[in-house]
Amino acid sequence: MSTRAQKLGNVLIPVDDLDKALAFYVEALGLTVKFRDGDRFAALDAGGVTIALAAPAEQVAGTATAPSYKVGDLSGTVDALVAAGAELLAGPEAGPHETRAVLRDPSGNVLVLYSPL
Repeated sequence: MSTRAQKLGNVLIPVDDLDKALAFYVEALGLTVKFRDGDRFAALDAGGVTIALAAPAEQVAGTATAPSYKVGDLSGTVDALVAAGAELLAGPEAGPHETRAVLRDPSGNVLVLYSPL
C-alpha cells in the first residue's frame, strides 16, 4: 500500500462546547453540517473542505488545530514520516470511525493521519 496522503480529510478544530461551536460555525459563518456524532464531533462543509469540530472526547490532537490526512497504509506512513523527522505523539489506535495517529512535523505542527476501519 502507498504511504502517500490520499486527500486532506478535514481540518480538526478543538472546541469546548459542541453546541456553542455549531451555533457559531453554522449560524454565524454559514457552514452546513455533514455529520454529527452526539456531543463528541461534528463535520461541517466549508466549500469542499471539511471542518471537524472536536469536543474534548475527540480532541486527539489536544488543543491544536490540525489537518487530518487520509492514508492507505497508516503504519507505513507513520514509519515514513518518523524516518523523515516527525515525532509520533499518539497511536496508531482505533477511534470510533477510523484508525488514527497523531504526529508533530519537524517544524512543530501537529497533524493527524487516519485510515477508515
